[in-house]
Amino acid sequence: MSDIQPADFGTADYRAVLRRLTTLDEEAADMRAEAERWHDERLAAADQAVRQADEAVRASAEAATQAQRDLEEVDARALGLWAEYVHKVGPVAERYGRTVPPPSIPRQRGDERNASDYLEEVAAKVKYIAPPKPLNVGVKTLFALFGVVSGLIGGTAFEILHSIGGTQQTGTWKDALPVVALVVLLACPVLAVVAAKKVADHRQVGLDTSTVVTVLLSGLAVGGLIIAAVGL
Repeated sequence: MSDIQPADFGTADYRAVLRRLTTLDEEAADMRAEAERWHDERLAAADQAVRQADEAVRASAEAATQAQRDLEEVDARALGLWAEYVHKVGPVAERYGRTVPPPSIPRQRGDERNASDYLEEVAAKVKYIAPPKPLNVGVKTLFALFGVVSGLIGGTAFEILHSIGGTQQTGTWKDALPVVALVVLLACPVLAVVAAKKVADHRQVGLDTSTVVTVLLSGLAVGGLIIAAVGL
């Protein structure tokens, strides 16, 4: 191939110009072939990029859909755990709000736990029931006082109602007062047991059978003593 350029045609000899002209078609064909190859390569690369972008879009859409499903499942599980917690502890849960607390990002400490792991941890805490504390002397004395007070109230109410009703049949509502007096006398120790159970639950202590019997017997005994004392 000659090194003569188009600008040199005016000074070059005829043979050099002729040789140069015969090579122009070959150079043009090579350039066209190179341009076509470049175009085909660019077109193939662009098609590949478009396909990859389409696949990425589809994968992102599927991931977004799955993430939304996971979010709904987590929200539903959290709502269920919150309802179970509120049912278990009652008004104490209001210190966290009347509805489900807003989600927060827990502090990670190098672990790879997901939302399900945290929900399982919360579920275990919600289902946990602390063992009742043992009854000490002070609490037992308090429960015994419940029985004594119930006996005082029951015995006093019995005497008042019994005195109002009298012993004579009058055919009026007063005839039922002795029976009502007996019911009140027996009901006061039972109500004392209910009150003792409330206190035990508040103090997180167990109310055993012996304590219940103590409250009932102390209430009935004090009530009986009052009735006997007044009768004497």
